[in-house]
Amino acid sequence: MKKSQAEIIREYGPFPGAASVNGVTFDGQHVWFASGDKLNAFDPASGETVRSIDVASHAGTAFDGEHLFQIAEDRIHKIDPKTGTILATIPAPGNGGDSGLAWAEGTLWVGEYRGRKIHQIDPDTGKILRTIESNRVVTGVTWVDGELWHGVWEGDEGEVRRIDPQTGEPLEMLEMPPGLGVSGLESDGADQFFCGGGSSGNVRVVRRPR
Repeated sequence: MKKSQAEIIREYGPFPGAASVNGVTFDGQHVWFASGDKLNAFDPASGETVRSIDVASHAGTAFDGEHLFQIAEDRIHKIDPKTGTILATIPAPGNGGDSGLAWAEGTLWVGEYRGRKIHQIDPDTGKILRTIESNRVVTGVTWVDGELWHGVWEGDEGEVRRIDPQTGEPLEMLEMPPGLGVSGLESDGADQFFCGGGSSGNVRVVRRPR
């Protein structure tokens, strides 16, 4: 496995009224993050919060190009970002032990924290389509250019790691500085990862290696 130090190129936050960052997603214009009782959007150019939605947001967040998806305890809500309305709800596969959330290939990908798993699920029913095992706890999850990456936060150690989407074998690891864990994880679709900083209330930008 290829190992290197994570290169943090920018840090946002802490944000007013947001004690933690639980999940992170990117809609192509704004970065959204879950802070427990709200979904918040900020402008990555300025770092300014532009809006928030009152909704339970305990873990991962995803965007499918039109809707937001948000883990709330043992459920996943589908949300209209324009109105904040919850349009649908499905069960989360880990029954409250879920962490990361991503959208890819028309399906949701859910990190199960202590189970060290990533589940691909049907976004309409919550049915598990397949499960990938990881050898570390899984926090945030993201896909970019056919690569599957997930965050790690164990004790004092944080990582962003790429795994084989078929076998779960770790292929590449970006080591965060000591004490910096990764809660949510989202790619900008190019060379950056947005990494949630948990109770620090920060979102850190890590360069994606090429």
